Amino acid sequence: MAAEETIDAGNLTGGRLLGRSTASALITLSLKIRQLVDFFGRWASLLFVPMILVTVYDVCLRKTGKLQIDIKYAAEEIGLGQLFESTLLQESEWHLHTALWALVLGFGVVWNTQVRVDVVREHLAFRRKAWLELLGATFFMLPYVIVVIYFAAIFAYDSWDIMEISASQVGLPYRYVIKVILTFGFCVAALAGLAVWLQAFIALTAPSDMRFTLMTLEWPEGVGDSFEGKERMAVDLEMSVEEDLQRQTKQILGTDAAEKK
Repeated sequence: MAAEETIDAGNLTGGRLLGRSTASALITLSLKIRQLVDFFGRWASLLFVPMILVTVYDVCLRKTGKLQIDIKYAAEEIGLGQLFESTLLQESEWHLHTALWALVLGFGVVWNTQVRVDVVREHLAFRRKAWLELLGATFFMLPYVIVVIYFAAIFAYDSWDIMEISASQVGLPYRYVIKVILTFGFCVAALAGLAVWLQAFIALTAPSDMRFTLMTLEWPEGVGDSFEGKERMAVDLEMSVEEDLQRQTKQILGTDAAEKK
């Protein structure tokens, strides 16, 4: 009986520290931060399109051998020689990849899509998971990101101060731009860490009956229906693949859309 009571206590939500109005305000703040991080992440994800195009163009161009040099010299007469310069193309790939990675870092946190290699946490009760998220954000994620932001900002400022350019004569100018983007990306990641910290703090201290959208946790009553903020898709092994696919389509898109298919 004592063991069962301990397990049940571990799945209790909330506490007595926050009042309902304060908790509601913090929930709103947490969700607003999540929306902001989501905005930057979704738009930044579009950078993969030019990154792929530039990479494919560069690879194909380099396979032409001497023809690339001939095209470059011919294009220089109309001022487009740089478009056939491998160094500029490669640096463009690096810059696009850096911007993409930096700006979607926070997106991965608020939607819990970052890689978790953890065989312990998934077996913990709700309150222990919430404490783990809270302490992890307090002592690891947020301090680390803040330190990185500090040095990245200095890095970007020094680059702007000297108007740093590529080490190559045919590389990209204005090297400080990508360093500013990198710094900004870590700022977005810090906001994501704050949103995760708030959700864990509220889940542990707000009135026990309050429910809101979680990011890296799942409410005790939602275990089985969702997993760390992501909805589970139930699979019926007694159905055929076609029947199960149709059922899932109805669940996701609605009955009308499934019938049209």
